Amino acid sequence: MEVRIGQRVSRGMLPLLALHTFSEYYRSDSKPPVTAALIAANTIIYLRPSLFDSLIPPIQQVWFNPHLILKHKDLKRFLLSPFYHIGEPHLVYNMLSLLWKGFQLETSMGSINFASMVASLLLLSQGVTLVLSKSLLLLFDYDKPYYNEYAVGFSGVLFAMKVVLNSQSSDYSYVHGVIVPSRYAAWAELLLVQLLVPGVSFIGHLGGILAGLLYVKLRNTYSGSNPITLLVRGVTDFLRWPFKFLPRRGRITGRGTVGTNRGWRCQTCTYDNDSGLRSVCEMCGTSRGVDGLSSFQRSSRLDGLPLDELRRRRLDRFTSR
Repeated sequence: MEVRIGQRVSRGMLPLLALHTFSEYYRSDSKPPVTAALIAANTIIYLRPSLFDSLIPPIQQVWFNPHLILKHKDLKRFLLSPFYHIGEPHLVYNMLSLLWKGFQLETSMGSINFASMVASLLLLSQGVTLVLSKSLLLLFDYDKPYYNEYAVGFSGVLFAMKVVLNSQSSDYSYVHGVIVPSRYAAWAELLLVQLLVPGVSFIGHLGGILAGLLYVKLRNTYSGSNPITLLVRGVTDFLRWPFKFLPRRGRITGRGTVGTNRGWRCQTCTYDNDSGLRSVCEMCGTSRGVDGLSSFQRSSRLDGLPLDELRRRRLDRFTSR
């Protein structure tokens, strides 16, 4: 089944991605906004809806190519290439991986720290990949395989996130059916993906792993605040600043309980009434006293009934449910 979405034709994988993402956010108590924003950004760039078509550069202008980046000092290729994908399976596989990793990391770190970490890993993975490609050219004269390679995709950042996520783990993970220690899962996935999908960028994935290791090392040795975290927090505070001047709802203050709905026990028939808002016993009709207990004034329809009869009626009520 083919569905046209924006300028792309989906073969059913994008609706499944949307359904899976919605179900994860619906059933989860924590709803990480940065993860959702990253998935939305990658998907919108892939679909290229007409509303954003003029704002999204074509993929030919953003391919990650070390030679062109260094020759022209092209920051567009350096910064934007991770958000582009060459096909629907490429996008969906990466976004499902981002959904799983993002939920765990953003929930544990907080949205601001997670956003700064993703920005740091993106810059580090792109930078390490660039250095590796240039080094292979200078040391081994590897020109076409890596230095002139064209690549796009978020997988380099995802490999770095996997290293951060498993850096302190002592558990084991499944990597394409192979059980490995979690802290080495990224290395195992690097080799298995290269064997199973030979066309992927080995140097890009390797750069992501090394970027993750570098980030963990810097985080453990540097005690100060992450500059990118300070920048993200500053932007967040700036965006929140206008809302400080909006009128706030009035607050009811005072002692006592407000809006309680505790049940109460009738002192006449011992029936436990579920609602604290009820002033008359649901079983025997005895009115409730102002002190929270039922008064012993019975309604006219129950005057003269003995206590045993009231209790029998209560028992009949339970058995009839």
